[in-house]
Amino acid sequence: MKKVTSVEEYIELHSVFSELLAELRTIVLTTELEESIKWNSPVYSLNGKNILGLGGFKHHACIWFFQGVFLKDEYNKLVNAQEGKTKGLRQWRFENNELTDAELIKVYILEAIENQKLGKEIKPDRNKTFIIPELIENKMNANEAFKNCFKSLSLSKQREYSAYITEAKREATKITRLEKITPLIEAGKGLHDKYKNC
Repeated sequence: MKKVTSVEEYIELHSVFSELLAELRTIVLTTELEESIKWNSPVYSLNGKNILGLGGFKHHACIWFFQGVFLKDEYNKLVNAQEGKTKGLRQWRFENNELTDAELIKVYILEAIENQKLGKEIKPDRNKTFIIPELIENKMNANEAFKNCFKSLSLSKQREYSAYITEAKREATKITRLEKITPLIEAGKGLHDKYKNC
């Protein structure tokens, strides 16, 4: 997908759900949240903390709450997009292009804002241990320069690369992924660095 520079452009690119996304945006903009583009999507924050975002996909549009796990969700509107992986983020999905719950959406948004003001957030565990995959270990043992590059990365970057290899199911995919990330590691870059500056 091409890089977008504005929320209007993002909405236009998601023509199947453009009407719904525009209506969701209108609701969000009635609050104190600040609008920006991050990770190539509309994101809304308060005092530098991400509260929610809008998304358009092939079969649904959604509003996602970064700390949605703390929302009461009395109406069972929220889903965990990646069960077992995602701790805080929750999505409210819409499968057609019409908005029927505008008032309820605003209630959820206001609760998310209040939760942020109260400091309710899941903080990532930066100290958790991780295992460097055998493929990376073997490459480090065979190539001292690569080993030095990998070891000079921050622990979070080492963890990202290790997870990227480990999450592949097939050995062939793991090998392909290692070939893909080797130049990034040698350049001292993180797997997701290109998205972090959006």
